[in-house]
Amino acid sequence: MYPGYLKPYHNGKLDSLIEKALGLLECCSICPRKCKVNRLKNELGFCKTGLEAKVYSCLPHFGEEPPISGTSGSGTIFFSHCNMACVYCQNYKFSQEEEGRVVGAEELADFMLQLQNRKCHNINLVTPTHVMPQILEALGLAVGKGLKIPLVYNTSGYELPQIIKLLAGVVDIYLADSRYADNYAAAKYSAALDYPKYNREALLEMQRQAGIANLDNRGIIKKGLIIRHLVLPNNVSGTEKIMEFIAKEVSTESYISLMSQYHPCYRAGEFKEINRRISYEEYRVAVKSMEKYGLYNGWTQDLSGQKQFLGTNLKPIH
Repeated sequence: MYPGYLKPYHNGKLDSLIEKALGLLECCSICPRKCKVNRLKNELGFCKTGLEAKVYSCLPHFGEEPPISGTSGSGTIFFSHCNMACVYCQNYKFSQEEEGRVVGAEELADFMLQLQNRKCHNINLVTPTHVMPQILEALGLAVGKGLKIPLVYNTSGYELPQIIKLLAGVVDIYLADSRYADNYAAAKYSAALDYPKYNREALLEMQRQAGIANLDNRGIIKKGLIIRHLVLPNNVSGTEKIMEFIAKEVSTESYISLMSQYHPCYRAGEFKEINRRISYEEYRVAVKSMEKYGLYNGWTQDLSGQKQFLGTNLKPIH
């Protein structure tokens, strides 16, 4: 059945998954931080989120990768707070500060249905990691009211692979960052020392579940993994090592969105090495890293952020 969540909804497995996921909040360990706080009693850990999710906005979004946004937009729900603390976060007003409002499962389900009614191609869950159980609870209610478009799990990539395993058969589309190759950089700029380890394990599990991005005849993604990589100044992100991992461990057919739009904001000014936009040459080197490892599926950008589709098995870009 498509989307994938319809089958577990009808056979009762989704109810069991929701119960299990909510139970994990009692001693929270749903992300690599494993804060162990009792979020069922509104105790707060690193993500500053208790029992109920907080949402910043809910709208059709046309600025994602073309197969995600399509012609009718991606039904985007931006969740407040995050399990990372990126010093350059463009969304810091709601990812690290207090903007947004608390919503219960019924209202979150209604958001999903409103986006479907607006003809969006999918439900795009932005920064879902810390509210995965709440999302599943809302999903169960929304499916009962007629939700039938796929979920996009739009994540920073700081995930526990065993938690991603719980989503098998529920999430059809993973849109996942691969942010850092180096522990030091992950710790310095995102307070996530072990990011590379967990990111790689999570990407492998996403690939196992969803496979290579599968696009329909309109170019809209139906299922699969898209990996995003934000190129940072002075090779802070370790682009070549990430491309090598994707090619050798995930798949050379992986769809990659190589992003050029970094600009210093929030606390980036405190770090001289990232307090500027990337140069044309830095981005060209990043593209060459993709080519070096035979990665020709996905999107590159010019420095204004305009996306260029690479397609499948194209010749290298010069």
